[in-house]
Amino acid sequence: MKIYTYWFDLPLYSLVPYITSRLALETDFEVEAENSIKMASYVANEPRLRGRVYIPEVYKELSSKRVMTAEWIEGVRLWDKDGISAPWKGGHGKGSPGVAGAPLDAPDRKIVVEKLRNSPQTATFKPDRNAWRGPRGNGGLGLSLKEVMTTMIDLFSAQMFVWGLVHCDPHPGNIFIRRLPSGHSQLVLIDHGLYIPMSPGFRKQYAEFWKALLTFDNPTLARISLEWGVRHPDLFASATLMRPYQGGDRSTERGITTDLEGRTSAERHYEVQQRMFQGIRDVLADESKWPRELIFIGRNMRIVQGNNQFLGSPVNRIRLTGYWASRALVDAPDLKWRERIANRWGHAKFEFAMWLTDVVFWISKVRQWLGLGTGMEADMEAQLRVIAKDTFGVELQHDIFEG
Repeated sequence: MKIYTYWFDLPLYSLVPYITSRLALETDFEVEAENSIKMASYVANEPRLRGRVYIPEVYKELSSKRVMTAEWIEGVRLWDKDGISAPWKGGHGKGSPGVAGAPLDAPDRKIVVEKLRNSPQTATFKPDRNAWRGPRGNGGLGLSLKEVMTTMIDLFSAQMFVWGLVHCDPHPGNIFIRRLPSGHSQLVLIDHGLYIPMSPGFRKQYAEFWKALLTFDNPTLARISLEWGVRHPDLFASATLMRPYQGGDRSTERGITTDLEGRTSAERHYEVQQRMFQGIRDVLADESKWPRELIFIGRNMRIVQGNNQFLGSPVNRIRLTGYWASRALVDAPDLKWRERIANRWGHAKFEFAMWLTDVVFWISKVRQWLGLGTGMEADMEAQLRVIAKDTFGVELQHDIFEG
């Protein structure tokens, strides 16, 4: 970061203390235990997520700063797409091992205890409970990928816009999927070390920013960007959406190709590199105002996008996220009655406007069904690649887009 700051005049080194302080907390398991307990409480008290999400219990009496002991969880990892969606062979009205209604039965517990007592060095702690996969082992949870992904976006949107406490490491290894006896999915979230708290004021700003993004409310985008010390709202909007922002002034972007015609390869490379540096300077124009939380919140958004893309883009992620942002502004407990009425009316207009994003989503979905594409997230990735190359001369590598 010092090299970028002093050699390329990019204001990045001031971000280092915040980043390192948050990463250091990941090594303190008392902090992780508290985050886990707090998130379990939030989920339990949110009717829209209760039962759909599960946070493993932490045994504080067996935990310390260097050791955290938590409930054992059995489930299918998010990266096992076939294991989630393959046909269920575990019987009608039954769930996968470990969920309510499918507990570890007494004989299994007795066997484990006897093994530990008689041969602790070679004892198997976990009984083999894979009968639900069928005699050939090719069964799965029989769940809808759309339902799984909807739950994930609902959970992280609630963290950002309702609770103000965001899990910033939601990669596929930290997410298990289980089947409830009802036949619906349950998402299990682990690894609660990297959390970012959001102040009520910043949480409200972020909800307003997201709502403005999806309704092309440029005055609100400009106002909030200015409050955050950002000098280039359109570029920042594209970075937040992880797709080109369609509501801003595109004249500069459209003129870039013509502007570089007739120049040598070295001149073009130098010019686009300078534009990339200037774009970063514009986003971090006033470091004293720029919310450091956006670094890790953006990480959450990027990984969730990658998860949706990996599962084949089964949901319109942007619409779902925007809905939670708009709804949070309506449900805020500290609103005056006039503000509440205005926000309700604004939410109604927002929902009407969202049919446009659904049109884009279903066009991508039809193309996917016809074998002409791989989903909305992949289409947005392709757009970002073009903008990055044409605007900044940057070839984005494939792993940039992997969750």
